[in-house]
Amino acid sequence: MKEIVNCAAYSVGHKRVDIGLDKIHEVLKDPSQFVWIGLYEPSEEILERVQNEFGLHDLAVEDAHRAHQRPKMELYGDSLFIVLRTVQMVRDCHIQFGETHFFVGTNFIVVVRHGSSVAYTDVRTRCEAMPELLSKGQGFVLYAIMDFIVDMYFPVVEQLEDALEAIEDKVFKENPSRETTEQIYQLKKDLLEVKRAVSPFIDICNRLMRFDIKYISPETQPYFRDIYDHALRINEIVDNTRELLNTALDANFSLISISQNDTSRKIAAWAAIFAVPTMVAGYYGMNFRVMPELQWTYGYPVVVAATLCICCILYYLFRRSGWL
Repeated sequence: MKEIVNCAAYSVGHKRVDIGLDKIHEVLKDPSQFVWIGLYEPSEEILERVQNEFGLHDLAVEDAHRAHQRPKMELYGDSLFIVLRTVQMVRDCHIQFGETHFFVGTNFIVVVRHGSSVAYTDVRTRCEAMPELLSKGQGFVLYAIMDFIVDMYFPVVEQLEDALEAIEDKVFKENPSRETTEQIYQLKKDLLEVKRAVSPFIDICNRLMRFDIKYISPETQPYFRDIYDHALRINEIVDNTRELLNTALDANFSLISISQNDTSRKIAAWAAIFAVPTMVAGYYGMNFRVMPELQWTYGYPVVVAATLCICCILYYLFRRSGWL
């Protein structure tokens, strides 16, 4: 995939022309236009050229090049720098995270994608199809992409909820096992990663709504309330799922403990039953000359019958008490 996905100038809600990086300074001279650039894992050279065109801060550019940043929003000089985590579910219900970095200025927005992330081509197409909203400037572009990123979390948390239901079925409808415990741990880990990624959206949207940021027009600020609500909803779903998962983990441990206790009781019951013939055999195997009924003709069958009767009685009592 090429590093420069798209670079175009917009005015009054309409795309005017595709431009090269070396022509950006000419477009910026017209305050009625803004530039929207999309980059995918750009090289240091490309970022340096973008930095020179827009006068971006060195620290922000360094973060955008290295990636692996925590979600945040910071003001660097004459531009706003925002980092967001993207998410998508791939094969075998494996979650992959990526990053999107935004540079927002007076009449420009630079979007830098890293790692696993769906392209924002559809977002650009939808924005260009709504000139009355796109005319609000780069603030609306920021909202549109952030809204797209947040919406990508919904199918992920839905699959995590489905995974929770599957685990609950294993816990309560099948025999509890260590494998189920491992699955619970992995799901807890995935939920924690999602929460770490989505929670900062709440604070970022709060700041975009409440603070006077000159790069975001007042008409655009209310739109971030929609993203704020979505982020709150996802955060609540994650919290609820984690609570249910903790309950499932406790239930799994309890059922495993109960299963182990049942096994121990069965072993103890059978040990008690077999202890009777063992004791009798050991008693008569001591080879003393004077023993009860040793010379009696019916001594042997009577002892065997009595031993079997005692064993049967013990089996009945253990069976009745639920130990067998």
